[in-house]
Amino acid sequence: MTISNTGTGDVDPEAREELERLRASIDNIDAAVVHMLAERFKATQQVGRLKARHHLPPADPGREARQIERLRSLAEDARLDPAFAEKFLNFIVAEVIRHHERIAEDSAHTRP
Repeated sequence: MTISNTGTGDVDPEAREELERLRASIDNIDAAVVHMLAERFKATQQVGRLKARHHLPPADPGREARQIERLRSLAEDARLDPAFAEKFLNFIVAEVIRHHERIAEDSAHTRP
């Protein structure tokens, strides 16, 4: 089986079918990941509002360190590169902290 990337359509039909099946699976997984991230951010927005109401800091380095260790362990169990998992979580956590900071600022401006 040979797969050509020339765009000329000279791909083995079996290879094309398998490629389309695999890509459809990837597309479904990507959709699930996006929906899971949306749910995660809904929860973290609630955390941000709770922190703002109680004047808690946007970041929690202890929790973040525990989460990184937990995610690295899960990644190892799933045979995913733990360093990649850590980078991914760090990216998410940075975005969550940014949201929490914004929520805290907005909350400070609306307090009597």
